[in-house]
Amino acid sequence: MNKADLIKQVATRMTITQKMASQFVEVFKDLLEEAIKEDGVMTLQGFGTFTHWEQTERLGRNPKTGSPVTIPPRSSVKFKPGRDLLKSLNPTDKHPF
Repeated sequence: MNKADLIKQVATRMTITQKMASQFVEVFKDLLEEAIKEDGVMTLQGFGTFTHWEQTERLGRNPKTGSPVTIPPRSSVKFKPGRDLLKSLNPTDKHPF
């Protein structure tokens, strides 16, 4: 599913226009960015947690030439799925949560 598909699904399920659904998706994205920048984390109970983390500088290789290249450090986001999401993805899982 891509962003356009998400907007169509939100519009259909909420019985709103695609323009309103697009605004909803953009506002959610903005709020997620703000929360991660300010607090370093956004937790949506049952769905999951988005956490800020810093990738360290590391050595990589140029795929065309094979020569070593230093990849600079950068900020990234990790997602840890919540219990409800995991349960819905693994309905026959025998492990208790």
